[in-house]
This record gives sequence, structure tokens and C-alpha cells, in this order.
Amino acid sequence: MFSLHFWKDGPEYEARLRKPFTPPKATLKDIHDAVPKELLRRNPWKGALYVLRDVALALVLLSLASRIKPWADGNFGGYVYARLAKRVLQSALWASYWWFQGLTWAGIFCLGHDAGHGTLFHGKTLNNCVGFMLHSFLLAPYFSWRATHHAHHKATGSMERDENYVPYERSDYPLPPPSKATRADYAEIFEETPIFTLGRMLLMQGCGWWVYLAKNTLGSKMYPPGTNHFDPKSPLFKPEQRAGVVWSNLGIGAMLGVLCCAGWSRVSWYYVIPYLLSNHWIVMFTYLHHSDPTIPHYRKEEWSFFRGAAATVDRPLMGWMGRFFLHNISHDHVAHHFFIQAPFYNGPEITKAVKSILKDDYNYDSTPSFYALYRSFTQCQFVEDEGGIVFYKDREGKAAREVAEVTDEVKARDELSKEVSAQCSQEASCVRSYD
Repeated sequence: MFSLHFWKDGPEYEARLRKPFTPPKATLKDIHDAVPKELLRRNPWKGALYVLRDVALALVLLSLASRIKPWADGNFGGYVYARLAKRVLQSALWASYWWFQGLTWAGIFCLGHDAGHGTLFHGKTLNNCVGFMLHSFLLAPYFSWRATHHAHHKATGSMERDENYVPYERSDYPLPPPSKATRADYAEIFEETPIFTLGRMLLMQGCGWWVYLAKNTLGSKMYPPGTNHFDPKSPLFKPEQRAGVVWSNLGIGAMLGVLCCAGWSRVSWYYVIPYLLSNHWIVMFTYLHHSDPTIPHYRKEEWSFFRGAAATVDRPLMGWMGRFFLHNISHDHVAHHFFIQAPFYNGPEITKAVKSILKDDYNYDSTPSFYALYRSFTQCQFVEDEGGIVFYKDREGKAAREVAEVTDEVKARDELSKEVSAQCSQEASCVRSYD
């Protein structure tokens, strides 16, 4: 029963599989009218308390971890003398430290992300100072990633302009056209042993964050090879953003200097392992927000800000731990894309309002997150080169979902919706930029 429960699609996912896709019927104005404006206001004291809470928790965990060896040397207060029992208990304590510290640091990354959106404090300078320090601690280029992340929010779900997790297309592989491709053609490209699939998943989870930063892997195809987040002259950045890239690099360099001074033995036990786990969480929740067999991507003739914002998924990632440590980043991600200026702690209430407007077009998935990760990794292989609305296809060239046939009445409604959304997205009251 246990294994079946954690290896099964959620009912919401299965419901999406059963019906062809039609674009959302609401408008951006409908969404913004439904959300009370007080939910969009920052509370700087609350933001400061969350930052202090996470920093204090990280320090407490570090302090407790520094006592593990003395406790073991002292036979855990005289209660555990057997060598094997001591090793098991010591290993369990280290594993607990790595697990909770990894979650805590992923939460610190989320707070830096919120500072980048200007939602922790009122002042842009204070937000940037706090975000810069939090992300530099995690070796993340704050100003560099902030720039591309804002660009991602402006073009979410766009095949041409989105900044990350942009699907590969059929033409990116040596595949014949759909009408001529056989099962053997797909098998030649995608078929692999389960152990190799697991290895590639572990590689993505452990190193995917840095591969994206260094090589723009799964980033926008409008940039040339070699594009990265560390070169101030990278095409990722506008001229006025280049000084921030330099500061981001200096912040990472300063943190690396601190780690070098601390010594490899301390760094490897106290920093490296929880750091890799925090990177895992960052890759996992960002990947699952935008990579799902039932969620569309749009080409320019079909894309709008509203459609892109709706084309993401809320997931109860890690249950209460995701709420507490990861600051609602996965539970309320749809709301975040509609209201980037809203503080994360108001996410649950905003989600209720958004859900009341989107109704069946609201994407939620209770599929256990690790299975959802495996499902997306193995089924989200590529999209077709043509089509205004496209869905991922799997290793056999099959899409989990198709686009419904559109009547003239629906076309007219969609055109009106896109016009209203385009007008609304240009208003500061609807989409606010902190660039």
C-alpha cells in the first residue's frame, strides 16, 4: 500500500488527462479584481522576522551539528557504549542535520527570491541588500539571476521568450517528422536503462542549478552558445544590469573565500552536503512548476501574459515542511505568477481567490512530488516544431494531452480575453516590475 500510494498520479492530474485542453476562459482583470488589495501589501516587520527566523534556525542547526562528535566521544551522556550503536546514532544525527539544513537553506534562497521581487521590505535598496547577502551565502548570483528571473515572469510559458525550462523541440533531435517517425526512431534517441535514467536524474538534481547558470541549459534559445550568468557582457543582461552581475560575482567570490578559510573538513560536513541538498530542492520545485505533461507551452501567436501565468502548477511539495521551510513556493506558485508583488505569506489567501476565478483552469496536482519529478523527467521529452499551443511528448512520441477543437465563438472570446489581458498587463496595478 505504501509504495503504491507514493507512486500514483493525483486525481487532479488524472482529471486533466481525461479532457482536451482549451485556454483559460477568465481574464487578468477578473483575477486582479478578485484579490483584496491588502493581500498585496508588504509587512516589513513580518518579512524581517521570517529572515531572522531562517537565519537563526540555520545557526541553531549548525551549533547542534558541531556537538555531534563530542556527544559521540562522550558515549552520548553515558547512555550508548556499543560501537555499532554509536555509529548508527551519529550517522542518524548527521543525516538529520543535512536534511533540515538543506531545507532551511532552500528556504533562505526563497527569501532571497522574494527580496528580488521587492516583497520583503518597502525599499528597493534594503530588499537588494538582504537578497544579495542571502543568495551570496548560497553561492547564487543574486543580481544576475534576479534579472533573468524577472524576464521569466514577463514571458512565462512562451516558447520564444521564456528564460528557463524551455522545452526541447523535435528538431533538436535527429527525429523524422511525426508522420514518418517509428517507435524505433524514438527508442534510438530516448530509450535507456532505469539505472541510467536514475543517474541522469541525480545529475540534474545535484548539478542542474549550476549547469543552468553556467551554460543556460534549458534556457531561452534566442541566446548564443556559451551564454551564462557570470559574464557582465552576456546577452542575458541589459547594459544597466551589468554592474549587478559584477557585484553578484564578488559576493560569490567572498563566500568562497570564507569557505576556504574554514577548512575542507569543516566545509565538507557542515556546508557542502546541505548545500547540494538545497540545490536539489531549488531544481525540484522550479522544474515541477513549469514541466508537466498536462501543462501547455505557447508560441507567440497564442501566448499572453495571462495564459503564461496560468500555465504553471501548484503542488503540496513536502507537505507542512514545504509550507514552513520553503515559504509556500510550490503550494501557491500560480498566485505568485499573477501577483509577483505580493508577499509570500499571503499566498494561501491569494490562491483561494485565484482558484475561485480560474475554476477548472486552475492547475493543482497532489501527485507525490518525487513521483511527479520522475514522471516529468521521463515523459517531458520534447514538443513539436509547429503549433501555437503545444504539450510535451514522451519517449514514444505521444502527448499526454491534446488541444480541443476551437469554434469561432471560442476564438472570438479568446481574442477578447487576450486583448484585455494585454492591456491589464501593462498597468502598474496589475504587473509590477522591480527592475
